[in-house]
Amino acid sequence: MKHNQFSVSDAQPATDENEPPGGHDLPCHDAIALTDGGTLALITLGDQTYRLRITRAQKLILTK
Repeated sequence: MKHNQFSVSDAQPATDENEPPGGHDLPCHDAIALTDGGTLALITLGDQTYRLRITRAQKLILTK
């Protein structure tokens, strides 16, 4: 299974052209806060648990 990787530094605030239709703001969460200053956090969705990891290269990896 291939895992998508996203750079923490690529995250940018929403601008008018990036806003979803209807002008609603999307929630934005700081990965460092989610990991409590570490490199790993558990995220649940229903009865499934996922791991969010920040790599040494400052990339995010979400795995089941």
